[in-house]
Parts: sequence; C-alpha cells; structure tokens
Amino acid sequence: MNMIEAVKAVFSKYVTFSGRARRAEYWWYTLFIVIVSIVLVGVDLALFGSSYTFGIADVWSLATLLPSLAVSVRRLHDTDRSGWWLLLILIPLIGAIILIVWQATKGTDGSNRFGEDPLRGDRTQVFN
Repeated sequence: MNMIEAVKAVFSKYVTFSGRARRAEYWWYTLFIVIVSIVLVGVDLALFGSSYTFGIADVWSLATLLPSLAVSVRRLHDTDRSGWWLLLILIPLIGAIILIVWQATKGTDGSNRFGEDPLRGDRTQVFN
C-alpha cells in the first residue's frame, strides 16, 4: 500500500469506526495529514501573517478530524484493542507514547474480535 492508496482507503471509510486498519494505511495517512497541515500553515502565514485566528489549516484540521479518529480506532482494533484506548491521549506524554507504540505494533494474525485480518493474502508487503 502506498500513500495514495492509504489516503483513498481512509477517506472512503470517512467515519467507519468498525473493522481493522493495517499499519501502512495508518502511517501513510498520518504522514499525508502532517505534510498537508505544514503546507497549509505556511499558506496561512503567507496570506494572513502571524495574526490570523482561523485559516485554511484550521478548516483542514476540522475536515480530517473524524477520519483521523476513525483510522486510529481501526488501527487499535487491528492490535485487538478497543477504540476506547484512544482516550489514553488525555494522559500527557505517557498516553501519547503508549499509543504510538501500539499503532506501530504488528496487528494480530488472522481474525480477531474486530474482524478479518486486513493483510490476508497480502503478506508480501515489507511495511504492512
């Protein structure tokens, strides 16, 4: 899976919190969001200067909030964890570290309580 496929997959499941998401889908989407956000903040600064209060980057952040939450929950499902674990982000630093480790962990092989393995038949990928 490349970045374009990952972004298409996430946006096609805009608010789908059920199922599982493979590592490549999550991390390529996250990289895409970070890159676009940095570019849009630069555009905002160029257009409005440092005194702007609500710009293009803020609209982008609001538009991608739900799909970002959904893919994060599906990624936790792939590691056989409930999406409620995403609330760990509310614990400063430690919560974020735990979530990053879990998001980077290989998903469970085969089916789990959240659905079928998203990699079934696709084990040739180096970064899954």
